[in-house]
Amino acid sequence: MRIATWNVNSLKARMDRVTEWLTLRGPDVLLMQETKLADEAAPEMPFGMAGYQLLHHGEGRWNGVAIASRVGLEDVVTNFGDGPVRRSPAPAGVAEAVEAEASITPSDEARMVSAVCGGIRVVSVYAPTGRALDTPFYEAKLAWFDRLLRWLQETRSPEEAIVIGGDYNVAPEDADVWDMAFFAGSTHVSAPERAELAALRDWGLVDAYRLHHPEPGRFSWWDYRAGDFHNGRGMRIDHLYVTRSVAERCTGAEIDRDARKGKLPSDHAPMWIDLTD
Repeated sequence: MRIATWNVNSLKARMDRVTEWLTLRGPDVLLMQETKLADEAAPEMPFGMAGYQLLHHGEGRWNGVAIASRVGLEDVVTNFGDGPVRRSPAPAGVAEAVEAEASITPSDEARMVSAVCGGIRVVSVYAPTGRALDTPFYEAKLAWFDRLLRWLQETRSPEEAIVIGGDYNVAPEDADVWDMAFFAGSTHVSAPERAELAALRDWGLVDAYRLHHPEPGRFSWWDYRAGDFHNGRGMRIDHLYVTRSVAERCTGAEIDRDARKGKLPSDHAPMWIDLTD
């Protein structure tokens, strides 16, 4: 069984890339983030033609998470069970848009969807970026991670088979960025953010990619600007965190750098793990 995660950075813009990748790599489950679609615009037909059921949880122009599965979709949970998310507001002036966004809480945004696929509880997550330290956006990011942990504590067990994959927007260790000096004083590498990921691991999750790739310099995101991809200036901020029963089944893990190349790529590369039966 192959489970993959990919921040597609607009499913509408990347649909051809996604369907091509499904054919090439053949994941049984693909977790997607930043689809930037409302549910009614989700492209169920192309996924169906490729042999996948699509579960989409979106709000419109921002965020959005999805699961494409060819091994079933059961027991769906969206937004941690906290109810509906916002709908994309009408365009406004810059000042009004910034003020409105600053008032958004984690439960207002489409950043979590979950289902049981092939006997495994999979969760697609898209953590807030946090923008900058000492801002409401950064505090909202930490609050979102707290909500994820609370959902696990209240509704799930480390004894279950669980995979939580997605764009966590956190590099867990210094080895997960190309140059720590470059990122000093910024989000994605701060101690509180890393502590949130450590709390998830303490609950009972394992970084499945690191089981097979302990070496530094393995990245999943590169800025579009300044030739960062070709110059190796990236970060590993996309992760597949799994419970121990899944970790024991994990036979391999890869980041598909080739998917970051070519025409109209996402700024993220897909990552996958392979599991034995």
